[in-house]
Amino acid sequence: MNDLHSLFPEPEVTSSELERLRAAVHRAEQAERLQRALFAISELSSSDLEMPHMLQQLHTIVGSLMYARNLFMALYDEASDSLDFIYMVDEATPDQPQSGQRIPMADYAQALTWYLVRDGLPRRGSMQALAQQVPGPLRARGAHAQDWLGVPLREGRHVRGALVVQSYDEPNRYGPEEQALLEFVASHVLTAVQRKQSQQALEQAVQVSTAELARANQTLVAEVARRQRGERLQAALYRIAERANDMGSMDDFYRAVHDTLGELINARNCYIALVSEDGQALEFPYYVDEQGGKGISRRMGRGLTEYVLRTRKPLLVSRAEADELIAQGVFQTVGPRANSWLGVPLVCDGRALGVIAVQSYQADVAYSDRDRLLLSFVSHQIASSLVRRRTTDSLQRANAELAQRVAERTGQLQEQIAVRERVEAQLQHQVMHDALTGLPNRSYLLERLTWLQARLQRHGHRRFAVMFVDVDRFKLINESMGHHAGDAVLQEIGRRLLATLGDSDMIARVGGDEFAVLLSDAHTLEAAMRSARRMLQVLDEPMVVEGKQLFASVSIGIMMCDQPAAAPTDLLRNADTAMYRAKLNGRRRFELYDAHLHSDALRVLTLENALWSALKQRQFVPHFQPIVSLKDGQVLGYEALVRWQHPTEGLLAPTDFLQVAEDSGSMEAIDWQIFAAASQAIAAQTDFTGYLGLNVAPRHFRNPQFCQQLLDMLKAAGLPPSRLCVEITEGALIDDPERTCDLLNELRSHGMSLALDDFGTGYSSLGYLHRFPLLTLKIDRSFVAPLTSPTANQGSASAAVVRAVVALAGSLGLSVVAEGIETQAQADALCALGCHLGQGFLFAKPGPLPASSA
Repeated sequence: MNDLHSLFPEPEVTSSELERLRAAVHRAEQAERLQRALFAISELSSSDLEMPHMLQQLHTIVGSLMYARNLFMALYDEASDSLDFIYMVDEATPDQPQSGQRIPMADYAQALTWYLVRDGLPRRGSMQALAQQVPGPLRARGAHAQDWLGVPLREGRHVRGALVVQSYDEPNRYGPEEQALLEFVASHVLTAVQRKQSQQALEQAVQVSTAELARANQTLVAEVARRQRGERLQAALYRIAERANDMGSMDDFYRAVHDTLGELINARNCYIALVSEDGQALEFPYYVDEQGGKGISRRMGRGLTEYVLRTRKPLLVSRAEADELIAQGVFQTVGPRANSWLGVPLVCDGRALGVIAVQSYQADVAYSDRDRLLLSFVSHQIASSLVRRRTTDSLQRANAELAQRVAERTGQLQEQIAVRERVEAQLQHQVMHDALTGLPNRSYLLERLTWLQARLQRHGHRRFAVMFVDVDRFKLINESMGHHAGDAVLQEIGRRLLATLGDSDMIARVGGDEFAVLLSDAHTLEAAMRSARRMLQVLDEPMVVEGKQLFASVSIGIMMCDQPAAAPTDLLRNADTAMYRAKLNGRRRFELYDAHLHSDALRVLTLENALWSALKQRQFVPHFQPIVSLKDGQVLGYEALVRWQHPTEGLLAPTDFLQVAEDSGSMEAIDWQIFAAASQAIAAQTDFTGYLGLNVAPRHFRNPQFCQQLLDMLKAAGLPPSRLCVEITEGALIDDPERTCDLLNELRSHGMSLALDDFGTGYSSLGYLHRFPLLTLKIDRSFVAPLTSPTANQGSASAAVVRAVVALAGSLGLSVVAEGIETQAQADALCALGCHLGQGFLFAKPGPLPASSA
């Protein structure tokens, strides 16, 4: 049974289709892993982990997406043109740079990391491949990797660093998919690192400010204690520090600071000046002056406030000191003149943000160094609060932007997943359906058969039928009109057969010209037979293909299914066997499967196995039929014909095995065995200088190496290509005209001659005759047989055809050979019609070469 199944192999789902489906599943899984990785990266950026631990977690996340045992990340500082390798794990580099160590880009000139930052382009491959990718020379830096993949860390149009993975033990680890993944993840990694750096910078600033606050607080507390004003001063200072940490409005904060400051020193006149964002102006968010002065924003000038900003030091001056400094040109007066003026810069992280100043217009009120220290402390509170609020606002904006970007990326990813799901569904449909007809394919059919068998096992009365349908003489349509026409015929047959079925029935395309039908509720044999008759009837109407009217018929095999234990493949095989019986009994009919058909199938299987065995034992031999001059009988050449020298049944003609050889796929190997043997036999005839004619089927023209293979065979046999005549049928011209024309021209370029066999029996256009490099036309025997005398048949249709072919050949410079000449009368009639070359039983039957062919 298994051997019989191998005789009729069922087409499987192609590897390319499976690969595409697997690739789609792989892409969906990769997308899911990528989404989880992005969320994990987002969570890391807001976690409490220190930077080294966060980078280790990022390494683990990247490693979940690809091979990343060796990974490093470098940040590029554009101002200093340097690199900071904030993270590196490299099993082949023991001496690794430390995080925080700035390395000039010049040290990495023309290295891979240098190209990544300078060009902003991803690189992938071995060192040899990378050397071809970079625009200049490649300087090795570090250990030599087998495979290397690096992508730039981009922020808008700026390159902020590089992310690299590499392998030392296996090449070709990284492909386009890994590169796309790493590029996609890189932007999220950079965002996470920058967010963590901002967080660390904020924390460090807070720590520095807190430390400075603590030191100033200790100094002031000690000063107050020494002057016995500790309790009052301490309470006031703590109130200021408390308000500095309060995240209320800045106006309330300034007013509270002023009130508290007024408890400690004379602060009836107080203002706070801040530098604008562009650094070109002074803004006064708080301004109290008893003489009516107002805090109006102004351009930077040379006043006392600007002087404090330039020097970044507190300034305590009396009016006399101020006049002296004005005379020296150190600064200029702006606003009312004060008797005593005290200003302290608002400094944070070395940057002067503004100035807090108090001034007195009274002669008996002058500020002291204690007041300067007190106001310096207050300035730290104001500066810290300003930085904290600005940083918080910036962080909130950054978080909002990050959340927006994550939401946008998530939306894009969800959209991509939806698209991939639709593509996967489409691929699933394509896997289960035939691309040409749109009908279910063999896989879908077997699933349905399995379901019907399961139903039959549950409900024994739910019988069904399997029908195997094969198009009659479909090969002739393909060879005569081309594969495009054949495809159109199959599509039309599929549509017509589908129209005869019920809603619960199914038709599938299971092979080139083979269909299978499942009649789900065919409880009786009569129901299955009625369905088969409808199928035969719908094909009685002609179909128009490429402007030509065609009639197509089918042969049908029916298998009634009432045994739930039978395998689906066995049911399909039995219906196939019945279909072959229908073909043997004349086609365009249906047959029912019975046990006798099984024995016939075994006979075909035995013949098929014998054919392969005969090939191995070289039992196929050429027989030769001479091609002669009808004028004097001179032998001009021999046509080689295949025979099977069977060890037990004797010499077999092609009709005894040709169809099985075609169906089993062994015919091409038989052809080459005959080609080689015939060439060797002709080459051995030292006294014969004529040509050898070989019949070449259209299937050989689909092999791009056919010409070279033929030349190699002739060279091995010792036969010059000029003595070979390749005989082809009209089907070879139509199958793929462009490719066939190129191949025939190639054969002619090596000196071979070309003959068109069985001329007049196919569907080809006469226009092909001047397009292809033919030398000979062979008139089919069907036009020769009716010729009975030189004069009696001059007006017959056959004579007219022969006369027309001879005239056509003469106008194109072609020779004409008549086939199937059996009588002298036929030979004389052909001579009278202008045909002077022929072959047939009149001259010799096909057989071995004579001992002498002079």
